[in-house]
Amino acid sequence: MTVREAEHTGTTAAGEARTAWAAGWAAAVQRPSAGFGENWSETGFARQSVRQVVRVTGGGTSVRVRLSHRYGTGPLTVDGAALALSAGGAAVRPESRRALTFGGAPSVRIPAGGEAVSDPVELRVAAFDSVALSLYFDAPTGPVTFHSQAWAETYRAAGDRTGDASGAGFDEVTHSWYLLSDIELAGEGAAEGAVVALGDSITDGFGSSVGTNGRYPDALAERLAAAGRPWAVLNSGIGGNLLLHDSPSFGERPAARLERDVLDKPGVRAVIVHVGLNDIGFSEVDLPLYKPSVDVSAEELIAGYRELIRRARERGLKVIGGTILPFKGSEYHTPRAEAKRVAVNEWIRTSGEFDAVADFAAVLASAEDPEVLSPVHDSGDRKHPGDAGYRLMAEAVDLAAL
Repeated sequence: MTVREAEHTGTTAAGEARTAWAAGWAAAVQRPSAGFGENWSETGFARQSVRQVVRVTGGGTSVRVRLSHRYGTGPLTVDGAALALSAGGAAVRPESRRALTFGGAPSVRIPAGGEAVSDPVELRVAAFDSVALSLYFDAPTGPVTFHSQAWAETYRAAGDRTGDASGAGFDEVTHSWYLLSDIELAGEGAAEGAVVALGDSITDGFGSSVGTNGRYPDALAERLAAAGRPWAVLNSGIGGNLLLHDSPSFGERPAARLERDVLDKPGVRAVIVHVGLNDIGFSEVDLPLYKPSVDVSAEELIAGYRELIRRARERGLKVIGGTILPFKGSEYHTPRAEAKRVAVNEWIRTSGEFDAVADFAAVLASAEDPEVLSPVHDSGDRKHPGDAGYRLMAEAVDLAAL
């Protein structure tokens, strides 16, 4: 049993299991960076509170959170933390507020590269409830580990406002998450399994409406619930992520983060892989944002997929391959890039190496030109869907294949 497996079962030193933890929500963490929009990762926090709201896709009566300091260069102290059900915006339902502790203490010092797991608190949470985590930092934190493109609002206030239910003091907003990597639940209503969506900005939800949970993994969770399958769906997408290379701004490649972002999640049974567009496109443009811009072949991309398939299968997971969406008209579409996309998609569809295929490209291609993203589902940049397009992606996943 690994350390993370022992944590998920609440195993005692003597090996007696106490609590079976299930996935409720997760985000893939990244290095502090400027990202795609204004965020607080590089400056960090000092005598400030941060409140971030996330929607869980599982339920339970007991809750704990994981905080990641993976990319920290020195120790970081969280001086106060609280969890509550959201009341909209930065407000929380006061009767639901629970102060969090870590090993019985109200604060925790996280070493560089480490993580902290809160003690569990009793709180009834239903699937698709929004919960708010409030963190207070007294001393300057320096740069903090974060998730760049949350497509949700995170709030900041001066001073310790972890006990503030109204949210009135939280007058600054960004669209990123900070330190928070997981919410886990146990007890009545806990998810019976989990699906992880692994990928780039299309999995992450780029182009979806902020604060509406309009990403394709969100819609997939709703489909599973409607079908009577109480599984959590975890979003491990990172905007700009590359299949074959790490990036300072766009995260480690999927193979490098597979263990923590997929394989170690509690109850995970399947993973949907949808990545490769940026590997193809970045090499077609010479812009500072798109780095590394290494030219890769379709054969190299296929080898990258095969590594993910092999490692996931070794852990007993079903592996679903998502075809790469059309992107003609975007800044990095060329005939050479299109040829790679076609070759990779043909392999995904026909090789039989995935357990199943989610043919995202087929359902979102324009009827007039299969190289073009359907205009009615295009968010506006010719490569990312909008909310309706993300719902179509969720519908393209065969629930039986999971």
